[in-house]
Amino acid sequence: MRYPELSDCHICPRDCGVDRYQIPGFCGASDQLTVNLAQLHFGEEPPISGNRGSGTIFFSHCNLKCVFCQNYSISCDGWGDLLSEEDLAEMMLKLEQQGAHNINLVTPSHYSPQIRYTLRMAKEMGLSVPIVWNSNAYEKPDVLASLEGLVDIWLPDWKYFHGVYAKRYSFAADYPQVALKAIREMYRQTGALTLDASGLAQKGVLLRLLVLPNGLSGTSDILREIAYELGTDLPISIMAQYYPAGKAMHYPELSRGINCEEYQKVLDTASELGFSSINAQELSCSDEWTPRFIKT
Repeated sequence: MRYPELSDCHICPRDCGVDRYQIPGFCGASDQLTVNLAQLHFGEEPPISGNRGSGTIFFSHCNLKCVFCQNYSISCDGWGDLLSEEDLAEMMLKLEQQGAHNINLVTPSHYSPQIRYTLRMAKEMGLSVPIVWNSNAYEKPDVLASLEGLVDIWLPDWKYFHGVYAKRYSFAADYPQVALKAIREMYRQTGALTLDASGLAQKGVLLRLLVLPNGLSGTSDILREIAYELGTDLPISIMAQYYPAGKAMHYPELSRGINCEEYQKVLDTASELGFSSINAQELSCSDEWTPRFIKT
């Protein structure tokens, strides 16, 4: 299968314009799907992981290149194996057969055309569980619109409120504006998260917010922006799992986990604003929930 979008790539806000059949884009990806790991994952939010696990597929490469990425070996170093769309569809079906509550696509944005084709194929082959789009929110609304009807659950992680930090740590000064537009499109398609009788996510948006040390993510300001733009019925997951990964130790301000005061400040802001669904976590400055990626 050949995808015209990859010949002059403008799939993400980087707008590289490269021919990915010849050279990789900023993301590091060529025209071929690359995956490092596929497994049942129990470290997501309860409505995603449930009791049988989320069928999680970790794609290699990324369009953001966060210096602190906990998946640095695959997002930046590119560990992973090439596979076809048929292989990916079979991988999804196998995870469903293993009991996965959903198929969780982690960092999929730069493979949007290939995944769009694969999801149609997998559904024709009998895939029936919800599809989760687990992304960094650095995405184009028109590309997200092309996935309408194929993705059931949007799981974006809005990382920064201030462009200066987005530029310093993820090389994307326009990240705050881009992320908001992307999340608006996700919300337009599916609305807020809906659960079944057992508490499992079936459709909608669950917004993640990774709290960084020293207030670098501006999470309290992000919450105010969300409340104003999308309302307080949007479920939010306030993540306390930051630990110095990737190249974070080269940045003194990122070289520690968050403390109780920093995290509690964000929780208090969410409560004061009136958010109706807040998923909180215990502080955990460790790699306990980071998968063991395979070096290839």
